[in-house]
Amino acid sequence: MTVLVAPPLFWGGNAIVGRMAVGVVPPLTLNLLRWIVALLILLPFAWRACLAHKALLRQHLGFLCLTALLSVASYNALQYLALTTSSPLNTSLIGASTPVWILLTGFVLFRVPVGGLSMLGAALSLLGVGTILVRGAPGNLASLQFVPGDLYMLAGTFMWSLYTWLLLRRQTGLPGHVALAAQMFLGILFALPMAALELRYGGYAPVAWEWRTAGIIAYVGLFPSLLAYVCWQRAVAQAGAQLPVFFMNLAPIFTLLLSMLLLGESPQGYHVVALALILLGIWLAQRQSAQGAAHAVSARDSG
Repeated sequence: MTVLVAPPLFWGGNAIVGRMAVGVVPPLTLNLLRWIVALLILLPFAWRACLAHKALLRQHLGFLCLTALLSVASYNALQYLALTTSSPLNTSLIGASTPVWILLTGFVLFRVPVGGLSMLGAALSLLGVGTILVRGAPGNLASLQFVPGDLYMLAGTFMWSLYTWLLLRRQTGLPGHVALAAQMFLGILFALPMAALELRYGGYAPVAWEWRTAGIIAYVGLFPSLLAYVCWQRAVAQAGAQLPVFFMNLAPIFTLLLSMLLLGESPQGYHVVALALILLGIWLAQRQSAQGAAHAVSARDSG
């Protein structure tokens, strides 16, 4: 049970800590420091395997660069950038809609067929995201009054959806920890100029080096970056894919609880409505997928 609960807890905590970092560490700099710490922790366990697979790494270098740009350099940077103007709960709720964006990205870009139940689920989840964007007030849509952070997070979910489809459609043959280390290293190379431009032109104060800063960087470098990944892999190995995916939906719940405990932020009515719509939409979409898998197994067994 611990390996199922830990990843959404760590991801929920990432939104809280990212909010705490506002005014302490600039967002793109935080993303860079996060992955430097994560790579330094992972490298002692992965460098031998990386050397053993250097031919495969060279063969798939372009693909690894693209996936590193979409995930390490872009998605996480957009998440921290979002937290400068949006609340942890809003960003977590928008992030919770990622399975539906993956579904829609597959349909639009890769012509992956989508069933009627999945389309209904997608529509409900998108309605939930729209509820967040307009803060429960439809008049904000008419006047185009959106919080920049919500739009940054929305862009991040699209980046992650595209990243997921690229991983699904191309198998590199690399062990998971080798691919992760390579993406971290390449992502850091992309994140370096982003952080440099931010510090030079972004108007942010320099990093406030203090114990609080060290704690923030240590948390984001260890828990959501590495331990969540390790626990997720073990959860899938022990329980299969369906149950861990269901537990992913706990992330906004943990974010809500941690926001109340650590930041003193209370949920609004539109948060409850948005959460219900997003989770119902994901459940319907996953139900369609489960039914499709069951039909495939039945057809295989009868044949």
